[in-house]
Amino acid sequence: MFAMDAGSNSGRGSTLVRAVFGLQTAVRGVLSHKLRSALTVLGVAIGVASLIVLLAIGNGAREAIARQFESLGTNLVKVSSHRWDVRLFTSHAEEMVERVPTVTDGMALLSEDSVDVHYRRLAEEFPLRGVGHSFPRIRDHQLLAGRFFGPLHVEERMRVAVLGHGAWRRIFGSTNPVGEGIYVEGQRFTVVGVLEPKGAGMADDVDGQIIVPVTAAQRVLLTGRVDELWFQSPDEESVEAAMVQLGRIFRSEFNIDEEGVVDDGPAVGTPAPPMGSPGVARPGPHPPGGGPAEGPPLTVTSLNTMVEEAGEATRVMTMMLGGIASVALLVGGLGIMNIMLVSVGERTREIGIRKALGAHPLDVVYQFMVEALLLGLVGGILGLSLGLVGTGLAEAYGLETLLTADASVVAFVAAVTISVIFGVYPAFTAAQLQPVDALRHR
Repeated sequence: MFAMDAGSNSGRGSTLVRAVFGLQTAVRGVLSHKLRSALTVLGVAIGVASLIVLLAIGNGAREAIARQFESLGTNLVKVSSHRWDVRLFTSHAEEMVERVPTVTDGMALLSEDSVDVHYRRLAEEFPLRGVGHSFPRIRDHQLLAGRFFGPLHVEERMRVAVLGHGAWRRIFGSTNPVGEGIYVEGQRFTVVGVLEPKGAGMADDVDGQIIVPVTAAQRVLLTGRVDELWFQSPDEESVEAAMVQLGRIFRSEFNIDEEGVVDDGPAVGTPAPPMGSPGVARPGPHPPGGGPAEGPPLTVTSLNTMVEEAGEATRVMTMMLGGIASVALLVGGLGIMNIMLVSVGERTREIGIRKALGAHPLDVVYQFMVEALLLGLVGGILGLSLGLVGTGLAEAYGLETLLTADASVVAFVAAVTISVIFGVYPAFTAAQLQPVDALRHR
């Protein structure tokens, strides 16, 4: 029994000694050609850094898009008209709230990207948005000062305005604008409130807009129709049902078949423009006599669905960016294979002497695999540092980035794995050398 234990301990000790000796030999092999090893490490580091930075940019883009949609509100369904012969009116919003059980609130929206605004000596152009009184609830937007206009303002087409935070700063600076009058396309509007800032690009860039009752916007823009209808459901589960019901109602309303073709006959139940409105519509994508426009005449979309679709698109983009960066990582792996093959050629006699003195082929494999692993580990660590620096530079130049621990771990593990994989062939090439042939090599 004692003899067996002694043999077992001796075997373990011999294995440990061989492992330590192989590690020392591998470290000497890497350090014996410092410049060549440094360049190989740099190639791996660039691949890791590229993968980290591009994944961070892709993740940042996905998060930015999600925030933009979420800033518009939650559980929303948007109905948009894309044809001149499909006309939406403010009465549609009120009617759908009553008819569709899965809709709790609704409003009409009329947009104009540029209107002339005058205040004292200031004369600039601003985006104008005509909305319903439920805008703060539907779009989840709080007020910084004053109040929002109510149902009476919309019904009576009163000239009142609520300013986005950026529009307030451009027109009034830091002065309280509530009660002041501004002129929009020559018509005087009284400012009744200021919206809290949402941030650049958030909530359809509402910070730079002037918000007025949709009926007052119709008066300014000389139209009786609206561009979009926004509806809100009580919860996420009700959104899909609301989309189906609204789509069915509006297809019937405008005689739209399943293929999106509008019947030439008059739309059934199409409401007339509000009383007192000019009754003429602004030129759109399909003016009278211009022939039918391409694409669907009317769309019913859910912001939840749009968030999912945008997320899927950015995930695909992130995968593409990761694939592009992986090419650089593979090039680094090829560099490791190249340097290992060169090292095997240069150290053929050394390998022959070790095998002649009793070294097992696995000892040789171990030595060269450790060399490849060392190059991959150092390159991976350096690549993580370069990735952090590159992500910071991308943010400094205005790109949205999101660096996650998972992406860093994936990049580092990929570098180490590729290093080991590309080190296998040179290692086994070295192990297969015959001592006699290796000793003859000069």
